[in-house]
Amino acid sequence: MNTEEAGVTQATRVLVIDDSALVRSLLAEIINHQPDMVCVGAAADPLIAREMIRALNPDVLTLDVEMPRMDGLDFLSKLMRLRPMPVVMVSTLTERGAEATLRALELGAVDFVAKPRIGIADGLQRLTEDITDRLRIAARAQVRKPAAYAQAAADAGRPGGAPATMDRLSTEKIVFIGASTGGTEATREVLCALPPYFPAVMITQHMPPGFTKSYAARLDGLCRIRVKEADDGERVLPGHAYIAPGGQHLSVARSGANYIARVQAGEPVNRHMPSVEVLFKSAARAVGPNALAMMLTGMGADGAKAMRDLRNAGAYCVAQDEASCVVFGMPREAIAAGAVHEVLPLAAIAPHLIERLRSSAAVSFNRI
Repeated sequence: MNTEEAGVTQATRVLVIDDSALVRSLLAEIINHQPDMVCVGAAADPLIAREMIRALNPDVLTLDVEMPRMDGLDFLSKLMRLRPMPVVMVSTLTERGAEATLRALELGAVDFVAKPRIGIADGLQRLTEDITDRLRIAARAQVRKPAAYAQAAADAGRPGGAPATMDRLSTEKIVFIGASTGGTEATREVLCALPPYFPAVMITQHMPPGFTKSYAARLDGLCRIRVKEADDGERVLPGHAYIAPGGQHLSVARSGANYIARVQAGEPVNRHMPSVEVLFKSAARAVGPNALAMMLTGMGADGAKAMRDLRNAGAYCVAQDEASCVVFGMPREAIAAGAVHEVLPLAAIAPHLIERLRSSAAVSFNRI
């Protein structure tokens, strides 16, 4: 039987890069046990990996951060400039690991897996499904050279002169964002383009515990609105963005004349916690026609049905277009569900929402 008949040429070709011989062995074993994957090689450092990439032409890499001879982030930066390809980071679940992972996503990595600090052999085996799912998704992702934190992105949302009527609208409207694979950078691009007086934003980004606090802090340092990890029971305020904590669901509720954030543990929904479905369903119930929702890049269908509920409740709904998505799954499912009013390139979403809110504010003011 030749390799084509055996299906080897159709398998996703993975190169593992990690300085730990144990991790290299475990990942290779996990990958080779999948019928649609093959580990074509394992490198102990980026310099070895560089030669193996040239020789083996893998479809996707796994990459550790702390390695000898060249740091994983330095290697990733060079790789994405010279030969962009799908990379899944294998990161340690620590504050330092979270910071490095976020930097890797900024540099162009498609996704990441948080490896345990202790009991690594058993821990990685428990993560088999997660690791292999992320490798499959990454191998099909649209990989782009990383964009710098360009001032142009922020200028897209900087108004020439903020209309007074926007402040009247800000306490009523709330923007909701759902995202998964590729969503950390897509959400950053949207938030960095928003002016400081923008309505409140609530975000569910698929992300495990230990990473969302660092992610929120990073965005808070870049954006003109305040960005924070959501706390249960806090009032939802204009000029603020609230990110669902990893491992907990975020929803919105009414409390008198105010909106409050609810952060609660529970069962995964659509295999996710936090789940976009939970956030969007609560928005349909509590906010209705005062909601604006956007579905950004991500794999799967989480949130599609609830986004249709939002539209039926009078909310305005936008999806990111395929050309600008890393993975078009979640926006595609929302569109197929009849949940979306507009399909827009990522760079156009924030300016479009700002203009829509300005127009709505002007109409509301003229009716007074």
